[in-house]
Amino acid sequence: MNLVHQSKVRRIVLLTLGWEDLPKSVSVHGAPDDVRMREPVPGVLLHTDGGWVLLDTGFNTALIRDPYLRRRFYPSVEYQPLLPGPGEPIEESLADIGVDIDDIHLVALSHLHVDHAGGLKLFSGKVPVHAQRRELEFGLSNHPEPEKHAIFRIDFDDPRIDWRLADGEAEIAPGITAVPTYGHTPGHQSFVVELDESVTGGTGPNGYVFAFDAADLTENIEHELAIGGYVGVEPEETVEPIRRLKRLAGDLGYPLIPGHDPHVWPEMTQHFHDRFGAIPPKGEHV
Repeated sequence: MNLVHQSKVRRIVLLTLGWEDLPKSVSVHGAPDDVRMREPVPGVLLHTDGGWVLLDTGFNTALIRDPYLRRRFYPSVEYQPLLPGPGEPIEESLADIGVDIDDIHLVALSHLHVDHAGGLKLFSGKVPVHAQRRELEFGLSNHPEPEKHAIFRIDFDDPRIDWRLADGEAEIAPGITAVPTYGHTPGHQSFVVELDESVTGGTGPNGYVFAFDAADLTENIEHELAIGGYVGVEPEETVEPIRRLKRLAGDLGYPLIPGHDPHVWPEMTQHFHDRFGAIPPKGEHV
């Protein structure tokens, strides 16, 4: 029997799709409310044989730029979203690196929070969108609880979205595996990314684990500190997914990357640029 080799991920590009000004207690349970941070809004772009895969989509810009919608969806002065430019952050980020948005063939969401699912409007009716079934069911439930936790139905309640829903761990593309890390939201998932052997070359790790909001900051990971945002669990229960991710990353020998760390995210952005180099012009081998 002839086995066809399925190439894994050939390139990783980190995107900063905005920022959030917020109290540190949003990321670390029990942190003083007067300690504030400006945290990056993450997007992870992965190149596969089938095209580009995007993990998370940032904000819905319409809810920020329209003054009436902003008042409706962002009434608190404690939390302020910031956009990086005048257009759509995903489109602008892709243009900066020479990737066309139509080259993205699959989107996966860690969860449905406003800073992760807001860009789905760019992909509705175009590409499959992967998420955990329990996350979408919670987001679409007919009660006010989701919005109390910054899950805005307007971002994802669209019949044109081609949902691909998982019940637990799932491979969403060769070399990209979603792993459930419930707690931050009912269906939060993190991602294990395995690099193709053609690009590893013994010069770095063979893959990476992206925690997203299972662990916002390095200190959540290193000191196993409970995260500040959680739904349906007690704060201390959010430590177990962190420990699980640490074990997984340790067993694989992969770095574990926190989701919103203002120091780690730019450092890793540069790391991936240095490791993989600039994206070749369209039509050339990548």
